[in-house]
Amino acid sequence: MEEGRPGLAATLRALNGALGRPAALWVKESGARNLRHRDFLAPRAALSAAFPGGQVPPEAVSAVPSLRGPAVLPLRVCRQTPAGLAVQVQRPEAFQRLLGPLPGPAPAAAGAQTGCVVLHCPALRCPAALRPRHLRSVLLADHLAQLLRAQGVAVRLVPALTEERSWDVLRQLRICWPSGSGGSSLPDAVSALKAVLGRCPYATACEQGPGTAEGIICKVHLKSFVEQQGLVGYDPNLAVLLVMEGTLRSLAELQEAVLQCPVSDPTAPPASHFPSQSSCCSIVHVVNCEEEFQQQQLDVLWRILDPRPHTALQKHLVCGPVKVTNPSLPIGADQYFQLRKRQMCEASVIKYGELAQDEVWTEVIDTLTVAAIRFEMLSTAHRSQITLDLENNTISTKGTKSGAFVMYNCARLATLFDTFQRAVERGTYPPLPPVSELNFSCLQEEGEWLLLFNSILPFPEVLQQAAQLAPPSKGIRITANTETVCKFLIQLSMDFSSYYNRVHILGEPFPHLFDQMFARLQLLAAVRDVFHSALATLHLPPLSQI
Repeated sequence: MEEGRPGLAATLRALNGALGRPAALWVKESGARNLRHRDFLAPRAALSAAFPGGQVPPEAVSAVPSLRGPAVLPLRVCRQTPAGLAVQVQRPEAFQRLLGPLPGPAPAAAGAQTGCVVLHCPALRCPAALRPRHLRSVLLADHLAQLLRAQGVAVRLVPALTEERSWDVLRQLRICWPSGSGGSSLPDAVSALKAVLGRCPYATACEQGPGTAEGIICKVHLKSFVEQQGLVGYDPNLAVLLVMEGTLRSLAELQEAVLQCPVSDPTAPPASHFPSQSSCCSIVHVVNCEEEFQQQQLDVLWRILDPRPHTALQKHLVCGPVKVTNPSLPIGADQYFQLRKRQMCEASVIKYGELAQDEVWTEVIDTLTVAAIRFEMLSTAHRSQITLDLENNTISTKGTKSGAFVMYNCARLATLFDTFQRAVERGTYPPLPPVSELNFSCLQEEGEWLLLFNSILPFPEVLQQAAQLAPPSKGIRITANTETVCKFLIQLSMDFSSYYNRVHILGEPFPHLFDQMFARLQLLAAVRDVFHSALATLHLPPLSQI
């Protein structure tokens, strides 16, 4: 059965299997300096731990280059070096197999669902205006939803946006979140939860007095439940929760999302994302650190009122603090967006001069602003603090770590292919031949192998890693590699920019130069596809010009 193009994970599995050891001995090289001599390395320290004296049997070494398989990269040589066992790939064949057509029937579309995840973002219930700290958790949940969907996981987003307030900043940031006043079954669900509360051994009536807030239904003793159930990972200060109508409505909306979660097999867990779980529907609360305590209260209350398995699968993805340097006043998310947009306009004028501010220019500035904010919020590990410098103009179209730099390089690719297409229409160049007719042995430039080996080859694994939700050994907190895609795009942009500045792609229209030009265009078409796919997980459209 065909497995599609060569993959990094499959190649590493084959290399480890060739040495006959269960441990993962091999690593992929990524730096330009090491890639001049080897593509994979089994380090000397790892070999010493796996083999007596670190000596690999000669027959195992000689068998490595003969490894074959539809998903295994073609290998050229394996040799002993002072650093360990080094393997080089047959590069022309690797280019052919990774950039050429699939060797068999196209893989099935990602329509088969592998479970369901409910992403709950309590920041969207905040009655006050959204702050940057709220925006971080919303952007993270939005990005994580796209990553999970790309892996075939069904995703439900909670809560639905109400019509009682403006959500312009979410629309401006291209955050795709469901809206509506809630399902018609919510009032019935709230009534049912009230009935359960009336029979709950952990709930007691709340005496109404002069200092008692209005709307309190009862109080629930959370700490007693946590201790009796032996739950770990919860704040030791959880004690008594005053339950209000809004509290039950939040639970009712979560219950409705769980019931509406489509599953293909209700007994099968989404193993690649929650390997330790036993139910198909998992709930992830994406919260900022300031909301974590309140969300733990809601978590325990839901466990008390609904003992079904899905409430035991609640996990908390906690975002670190967002520090704003020296704000004169507390800044809202809307003000933050407008400030970054103004700074992006100023930076663009410095780089490109005064431009006609038509609809196209406005769309470009809006997209660059969204990219700048998303990368500012998402390129740092979610557990770490983010510092927003709002006093100085930290937005730049030149820095290599920004979303604007990524979008700029994406636009350079679009301009390259537009220029080539117009040259074909004028008759300067012939059309790009079929992939099967291209000569990839022409690709000898160091930057070309970097783009293939560090970006095109590992990209599927990058998306899988970014969507992975690592379960905790104990407790309720989980971690996610949500910074992976931003960091990948930044590195890809740096590699592409270095290559593009050094190599002239569209050369003189001489037939003896066409082979190399066409091979390079095919490589860059694959790079463009990777850009577009990665940007789609951030809800960023590719720019055709800047």
